[in-house]
Amino acid sequence: MKKALDFISRHKNVVFATVDGDMPKLRVLQIMKQEGAVFYFAVNSGKEVYQQLQSNNNVEFVTMDGNISVRVAGYVLFDVSNVVAQEIYNNNPVLRRFHDSYKTIAYFRLLATKIDYYDLGTNPVTFDTFEVVSK
Repeated sequence: MKKALDFISRHKNVVFATVDGDMPKLRVLQIMKQEGAVFYFAVNSGKEVYQQLQSNNNVEFVTMDGNISVRVAGYVLFDVSNVVAQEIYNNNPVLRRFHDSYKTIAYFRLLATKIDYYDLGTNPVTFDTFEVVSK
């Protein structure tokens, strides 16, 4: 699992999937912080993505570079502490361009339950799947 987590730590822009009613909804998000298999994100609480996450907290994201892709499935919790929220805000100049304060942003963490690692550049193709217990 280390190779998958290391890959994600170097590729922070991900395609993030939520559910809108009975339809999937994709968007590009940036991982703001990573602690092992726990990933932190920030979104505008007025956007659809926030409402979708409130309605159904089961999500997936994928990141890819060259022949390698990593897919993460898990669930979202909105229990990010003020200390972590301030750290994320202070370390991301894009957030500061759109928001005057860290308090105007919804922060959440994704607790991974499954991680799939694909490398199409190997022969045979590498596919590893990891069941995860995140806290």
